Amino acid sequence: MTEKPFITSGRNTIIHKIRKLDLLVINGDEHPPILVTYKGIKQYEGKVPENKRDAKMMDMELVDVTTSDVFGDEKTLLFVQTLNGKEYKIDYSKIGTSMFIKIHQDSIF
Repeated sequence: MTEKPFITSGRNTIIHKIRKLDLLVINGDEHPPILVTYKGIKQYEGKVPENKRDAKMMDMELVDVTTSDVFGDEKTLLFVQTLNGKEYKIDYSKIGTSMFIKIHQDSIF
């Protein structure tokens, strides 16, 4: 079994681990997907891959927070730690505003 490029911590934190794979975070059908790279985080504007195999071909790991191996349900608030040492807060109740994706902690190291 291969190592996952992320780990979960607590009830709403995802920690990115592997630099060569970006994370494409999906949180239900009505929320926009989030792209996590080794440099930062942003809202994903492209076409979402159909399955994990297609995502791997695009050098991405598809992370669906509603599956039982991640969190098991949709989240209103999600924290993501990136490889550049920053922790981001994604507040899905503030989609479309400047508060949707914010730096929560500038350096966790």
